Amino acid sequence: MPAKILYAFARPALFSLDPETAHNLTLPALRRAAALGLTSLLGQIPADPRTVMGITFPNPVGLAAGLDKDGAYIDGLAALGFGSIEIGTVTPRAQPGNPKPRMFRLPAANAIINRMGFNNGGVDAFVANVQASRFFQERQGVLGLNIGKNADTPIERAAEDYLHCLEKVYPYASYVTVNISSPNTKNLRQLQGASELDALLSQLKQAQQKLADQHKRYVPITLKIAPDIDAEQVKTIADALLRHRIDGVIATNTTISRDAVRGLQHENETGGLSGAPVLALSTSVVRQLHGELGNEIPIIGVGGIFSGADAQSKFAAGASLIQLYSGLIYRGPALVRECAAALRQKT
Repeated sequence: MPAKILYAFARPALFSLDPETAHNLTLPALRRAAALGLTSLLGQIPADPRTVMGITFPNPVGLAAGLDKDGAYIDGLAALGFGSIEIGTVTPRAQPGNPKPRMFRLPAANAIINRMGFNNGGVDAFVANVQASRFFQERQGVLGLNIGKNADTPIERAAEDYLHCLEKVYPYASYVTVNISSPNTKNLRQLQGASELDALLSQLKQAQQKLADQHKRYVPITLKIAPDIDAEQVKTIADALLRHRIDGVIATNTTISRDAVRGLQHENETGGLSGAPVLALSTSVVRQLHGELGNEIPIIGVGGIFSGADAQSKFAAGASLIQLYSGLIYRGPALVRECAAALRQKT
């Protein structure tokens, strides 16, 4: 209840600001609140451990990548009770992303359009932030590190960027996510094609094994895919995941479809659409993937989760874990607790 009340007061002020400005004010404030112990007012989420990819997650509700691209706010976000935190997407070199404005709210649809473009300070600064966090230093929980390619790296050399980032983040990650599905980096989604995906996963798997030997520790790799794929593409991706023994798949990223937001302000803005309109599309991909993968490779369900019932729908479709992003913006921290309660295993 305190989380709902606090956010009910804060949201009108935040929504009166440009979305990116609100974002840049909220995260430092959350970090300060956590440092002062104020986030303890939110209460503890009861433990509900799930073992997925060989990792024990304290509860099945995670934070999706994108909210903290540089890993600068890990401790503040951890205080919200997530069972895992995924940060990034990070690229080898720092890059500013796309020109502003590049994020837009569509409140009538509980949606967000963004074309951020992997804005981040580069992988070396990213790793330094991870190392500086109490969450990492004290091994407080599960930390996913999400990697991508620089915008000016030709698509035919994309694997070099992923391999560079994998090597850099490997020692600090609970798992590493390979993001090939953002619509905001030119041609990135081409990597979901059969031959491109096969070549990329082959190189990543070889590098993973070498790094596991080097660090005496196996770090799972997950692949994050787009919702804008048909049944044949789902099968192609699933076959590649099985063939290369990838550890998990995150379904899904944002959509380029605008069918659900026709007639609303900002519907024609370029970028990826997230939020409530993506729920059915992303859940359908989860269901199709589960049909192809069975229980061989776990699925993390992301997209359009705004309630405990939405979280349950991802599990019913075959997900083993979920992640939140846009729902957190619209509903606030209470959504984490609500979803955790809806997914809680009976004992």
